[in-house]
Amino acid sequence: MTSNPFPQTTVDAVLSHMNGDHPDDNALIVQAFLEPSATGATMTALDADGGDWAWQVEGVPAAGRVAWPAGPISERAEIRREIVALYDAACERLGVTPRPHA
Repeated sequence: MTSNPFPQTTVDAVLSHMNGDHPDDNALIVQAFLEPSATGATMTALDADGGDWAWQVEGVPAAGRVAWPAGPISERAEIRREIVALYDAACERLGVTPRPHA
């Protein structure tokens, strides 16, 4: 992980939102980009270059990183844009119809 331009309060808020409100999105991102048979995916960290996720495969923990689609970011608003882009790309890769974005 590189130096993080985001304060820990921002990171904590994003992780809480993703893990509390979007567990299925976490699973899609992990299954599309890291491990197709992953279960129990949670977002564990993020920085300028990407997001980190943890998951299990048949009860065995694993973890990995996915780079932001548009490259490194530095502004808070870019986090949402990049996570939405990952979700949309994951849906496309897995043949899942994405839900509309608010």
